[in-house]
Amino acid sequence: MARAVAAKGYAETTIGDIVREAAVSRRTFYEHFATKADCLVALYEASSHNALNVLRAAIDPTRGWQEQVETAIAAYFGCLAQNPVLVRTLFIEILGLGAPGLAARRRVNDEITAFMLTVINDGSISPAATLSPEMALAIVGGMNELVLHAIESNRVDQLRRLTAPAVQLMRALTRTA
Repeated sequence: MARAVAAKGYAETTIGDIVREAAVSRRTFYEHFATKADCLVALYEASSHNALNVLRAAIDPTRGWQEQVETAIAAYFGCLAQNPVLVRTLFIEILGLGAPGLAARRRVNDEITAFMLTVINDGSISPAATLSPEMALAIVGGMNELVLHAIESNRVDQLRRLTAPAVQLMRALTRTA
């Protein structure tokens, strides 16, 4: 799906393009998805969960708060940078679905926000750091905008460079003593 959409854009991609790229039959496609929109949402959610798992794996309570923030954010951007075609599909083409795409994006952003709240506010990383739900969502939104700007500027290969401003944002929005 990501390669087919990258080649033609979501609107111009057909089921035939998707099954050709996936080397499966139409029948197989329709056994899993009712529409190409369902396929794109599934790709978006699976890829986003993978990125969230990268964030989870980067958390090491034995290290200091600042180091964990930097390591986790660097791991997230590193995960995204591994597949520029997929990043464009996930951040740009998902919006072409309208309400279903926005709903998928909201679900994923809510999961990332909930993860941040749990990790930061449970006190195991830093007893002094706290984060409100609104500020956690602002961090997720800010990081999404940094990625979108990199895509629009044709700098997806430089996503790892977004670590420093994202860490700065995280530090600014977490209240620490």
